Amino acid sequence: MALWPPSILLFTLLSSFFLHPSFCKTLKRDVKALNEIKSSLGWRVVYSWVGDDPCGDGDLPHWSGVTCSVQGDYRVVTGLEVYAVSIVGPFPIAVTNLLDLQRLDLHNNKLTGPIPPQIGRLKRLKILNLRWNKLQDVLPPEIGELKSLTHLYLSFNSFKGEIPRELSNLPILRYLYLHENRFTGRIPAELGTLQNLRHLDVGNNHLVGTIRELIRIEGCFPALRNLYLNNNYLTGGIPAQLANLTNLEILHLSYNKMTGIIPSALARLPRLTYLYLDHNQFSGRIPDAFYKHSFLKEMYIEGNSFRSGVNPIGVHKVLEVSDTEFLV
Repeated sequence: MALWPPSILLFTLLSSFFLHPSFCKTLKRDVKALNEIKSSLGWRVVYSWVGDDPCGDGDLPHWSGVTCSVQGDYRVVTGLEVYAVSIVGPFPIAVTNLLDLQRLDLHNNKLTGPIPPQIGRLKRLKILNLRWNKLQDVLPPEIGELKSLTHLYLSFNSFKGEIPRELSNLPILRYLYLHENRFTGRIPAELGTLQNLRHLDVGNNHLVGTIRELIRIEGCFPALRNLYLNNNYLTGGIPAQLANLTNLEILHLSYNKMTGIIPSALARLPRLTYLYLDHNQFSGRIPDAFYKHSFLKEMYIEGNSFRSGVNPIGVHKVLEVSDTEFLV
């Protein structure tokens, strides 16, 4: 067994000692940003943020909800999770100076006003969770600059205007939650170009248009599993081309103004498990193929104009639109 020379061994030990997270300095930019955020937040957060260094200083631990990582000779802030502590006021703009941030979770607070356009500076952000706040105004198109984003949770706010087409510029986005807002206009068909999108929820808004317009791009939504379009003002019928979304498991169309018959092609979706058609203006009969589907567990049909004798599938509880579990 070869022995290292004492000089190399000493250098290795000293390097490990000084590069350990406890002995690295925190980047001044991040210290300044977190202290600005600290000064703007309420006592519920501030009382647990002790010391001047959010990544910990000496015997003081890192601030609650702050995650730090070593980058070169410094520590940087990579996570900020401060939720359900009744933060009141506008979105803390100093957050956008945390350029190494990968996870930002401020959900279930009382934030108001818009998301600032400076949000586009967070190029490394993977998860943005702002649901259950009182945020308002239109979504800034700069959100489309967050190329590393995989999860975007903006539900249960008061955002208005159109859903920005720039969201289609997020190449690895997997989960998009926009329900329970005040969005208007049509759902951008460009969202169908998101190759990794698994979950799209735009329910409980004021959206118009048709499903045919949404899926007009060839090869759209290749990975989509869950599509929630419920509680809007969608019109038209269900196009047979919807069967091309072969990974679809949940299709939620309840409480719209849709018409026409249910195409038998829809029963060819191999993984379809939950189908919500209730409270529209559908007519005709349900094709027998739905009743023979090997995966379909529940099908809601009430509140339509189907022929007599058409039956739902599954044992139905009271249908409640609620926020889905936070998926990572």
